[in-house]
Amino acid sequence: MDISIIILNYKSKGLALNCIKSIKEADMRGINYEIIVVDNNSDDSLGDILAWQYPEIKFVQNTGNLGMGAGNNIGIKRANGKYVCVMNPDTIAMKDTFKILYEFMEKNLAVGLAGPKQYNPDRTVQNSCYRWHSLLTPIYRRTPLGGFKFAQKDLDRFLMKDFNHKAMKEVGWLLGSCLFIRAKALEDVGNFDERYFMYFEDTDLARRFWHKGWKVIYYPDAKVIHNHIRQSAQGVWYKFFWNNQARAHIISWLKYLRKWGIK
Repeated sequence: MDISIIILNYKSKGLALNCIKSIKEADMRGINYEIIVVDNNSDDSLGDILAWQYPEIKFVQNTGNLGMGAGNNIGIKRANGKYVCVMNPDTIAMKDTFKILYEFMEKNLAVGLAGPKQYNPDRTVQNSCYRWHSLLTPIYRRTPLGGFKFAQKDLDRFLMKDFNHKAMKEVGWLLGSCLFIRAKALEDVGNFDERYFMYFEDTDLARRFWHKGWKVIYYPDAKVIHNHIRQSAQGVWYKFFWNNQARAHIISWLKYLRKWGIK
């Protein structure tokens, strides 16, 4: 098996089916692949639909919402591919996405983790490769503090605003919505850290790749569309304290800090 494609679903049945359709329509000539769908207890009949439309897909039904890291790990443990591609259900592959990533990894054996260029649905470029966080980067991203000049300077550095995103580049870490992973490298560094329910599981994984000597590469020749709506800081401090995603982001950041510190 060449590629195991893992899709973790949580109450995103329509998006997941569109993602699968894009995979099925991709150019996979000469590539053996499998699709593994893991559902975090969505209760949305996705498993029944897949059994009818795509009986060849491996479907795993979890009994609870295990989060991003643990949910993807269930799929990884069932993967047989030389490469593992972790995709969010809100991503759409281009015709040549997998072929380009596969051929790139076959030629670059020092690369453990690669990510494609990601576009918003309106075809504007989405931030998907990053430098490491400073101590306050997550706070700047999730609160009105991000509007101040001192914070914007840090955010521009973090988001690699000085990089045109048209060239291949070694980066700190990659957005977890589409990660193309060498299975051998994953065995070396370990799967996603399940202490992160949501957010920072991708950052943590990339740091472990670098720590073990594997390169992390942004590879824009491969492309996906990511239907991602980033939560803004509108609603100011109320949103910060009461928005579930904002709280989850900060909680995961604190776990990440405890594990890695600022390096």
